Amino acid sequence: MCGICGIALSSRSGSTMNVRALERMRDVLTHRGPDGSGLFIDGNVALGHRRLSIIDVAGGHQPMASDDGMMHITYNGEIYNHPELRATLEAEGHPYRTRCDTETVLRMYERDGARSPESLRGMFAYAIWDRRRAGGELFLARDRFGVKPLYYTLTADGSLYFASEIKAILAAGAVTPALNLPKLPEYLANHSTFGDDTLFEGVHRLAPGHTLRWRDGEVKIDRFWELSFQPSASEGGTRSDADYIAEYGQRFREAVRMRLMSDVPLGMFLSGGIDSASITAAMSQLVDGPIKTFSVAFAEREANELEYARLVADRYRTDHHEVVVTPADFFGAVPRMIWHEDEPMAHPSSVALNFVSRLAAERVKVVLTGEGSDETLGGYGRYRTTLFNLGIGRRYQSLLPERLRDVVRRGVESLPVKSRVRRKLVRTFLALPADLDTLYFDNFAVFSRARQDQMLSPAIRASLADADPYATVHRVQAQCDARTLLNLLLFVDTKTYLHELLMKQDQMSMAASIESRVPFLDHPLVEFAARLPDRMKIRGLTTKYVLRRAMADALPPEILSRGKMGFPVPVGSWFRGQYRRVLDEFVLGDRALARGLFEPAYLRGLVARHTAGDEDHSERLWSLVNFEVWQRMQFDGEPVEDIDLEVGGGRAAPSLPPLTTTTR
Repeated sequence: MCGICGIALSSRSGSTMNVRALERMRDVLTHRGPDGSGLFIDGNVALGHRRLSIIDVAGGHQPMASDDGMMHITYNGEIYNHPELRATLEAEGHPYRTRCDTETVLRMYERDGARSPESLRGMFAYAIWDRRRAGGELFLARDRFGVKPLYYTLTADGSLYFASEIKAILAAGAVTPALNLPKLPEYLANHSTFGDDTLFEGVHRLAPGHTLRWRDGEVKIDRFWELSFQPSASEGGTRSDADYIAEYGQRFREAVRMRLMSDVPLGMFLSGGIDSASITAAMSQLVDGPIKTFSVAFAEREANELEYARLVADRYRTDHHEVVVTPADFFGAVPRMIWHEDEPMAHPSSVALNFVSRLAAERVKVVLTGEGSDETLGGYGRYRTTLFNLGIGRRYQSLLPERLRDVVRRGVESLPVKSRVRRKLVRTFLALPADLDTLYFDNFAVFSRARQDQMLSPAIRASLADADPYATVHRVQAQCDARTLLNLLLFVDTKTYLHELLMKQDQMSMAASIESRVPFLDHPLVEFAARLPDRMKIRGLTTKYVLRRAMADALPPEILSRGKMGFPVPVGSWFRGQYRRVLDEFVLGDRALARGLFEPAYLRGLVARHTAGDEDHSERLWSLVNFEVWQRMQFDGEPVEDIDLEVGGGRAAPSLPPLTTTTR
């Protein structure tokens, strides 16, 4: 696992390679690869690399050259079918110089060119400079789900800058940090931007499952993989539930086995939910000796799953370690974590993830995690809710005249604001139009369209008049071949929401210099899950049905029967207590309001209703707080160590606090 970067100057730029800029790009990524570094420069093209040694620790230094010196690669990732690909390549007459998968990626490109990523099973982002082609070609590729990040900037003169993290592109001076204002509505609605664009103007992502080819300022982007929900011709016929369960279990265990490939110690992030518990159970059958497991929680009861994690740890006799994060720990770490994520943190659980990553880094260099199960097997409650709302709501609309529906809607809205019944009913077909945009995208948005209309300042509203916060998800919908609503929702979330979760996972673990692997996103496993009947994903009130059945004999009943808890962070209650001052500074403070993005009266009302306990705006206030911290860091040039959420600004923030841990 590594950090990669590079520069390709077009002939139109009239520039020569700035080696110091390349070194800045490489070295700002040191946390991604503290074990080594390298540079390769060939005229107008240069590659940089930071290495975290996992496979072939003694060899595998990068950038790596082909046998004839005509190709060089800088690569970040793990190819889990590397041994099989190596055997094939050696049989074809390609002798290996190392034991590492970097050489396999390079040799596969040498053989198959732009189609080579199709053969790779794993997570990857890499760049290959190919001088075999006239004038040379730079080839970039990113894995199917975007487990590994890859950002780029194409300047006006056609020069390309790319890196594992945005901060490296900024360090090169390729762009001046500026807010990508047209993407603000998308960020406010969805936790983050989706698609190719970031919140930085001029900085893009290479989309998952895509390649990019650069030739002297000309860029061509192609897709090499897409998720399909249609069975192949060989999969026709009727199969029993037992067959589906058995095959899913076998494929899942194979995905875990492949991700145990390592020359260094590895462990498991254990949350106490079914996903991490299932991986722990599978690992216990595949490794000798106790598995090292790591858990994180907050002291508050509603944000503490440790009892469930301990159930699994005890069941499989793991070498278990825990860390409990205090409010002071949390707020003290926020600025540094926003720096690591480059963009505003979508989820406060990013902070907890970094704490458990730091805990794990004391003992291992690789961890397995449970990301991806919910988006492939229907694990979120919002899927069930939406299926019900749309199914019943469309019948409701067709049967009741609009006049009667208005009476019902007004009755729901007239219920007391603090009423739990009202909070639930106002998000159903009884109060909302029964269409997908309203009942799914807008209903589960951080700031819905209606809220944004109230919150954005008149000038910003006018400039964003045509901006659709769901434009990207609409484009994604059009690409989907699913025939059921559930599969359509899963496809959209796999392409959008899951990507943000994976970036959180990557950046928070790499900030602690450890690699995280995601068995549930083994692409043959995901392809099989996509083709399962809906009843194998959600059955009645049971989510992830096929996984629960596949693991029925392996997990404690308390784990199998648990609903999804997510990764709750009690930030809402903290904002009502001593950390109200954070809202006063970073939401309502003079600097925040002076940016002119938001209506001060709306923000004051939001804070007042939340702190009084009338409404819960935890998620919205969190989004606003770290958006302001991000702007101070990126646009105001304020050093991260000067941004202090403990006192609301003005004093030097402490370094990351030491871990207070428990070992069982």
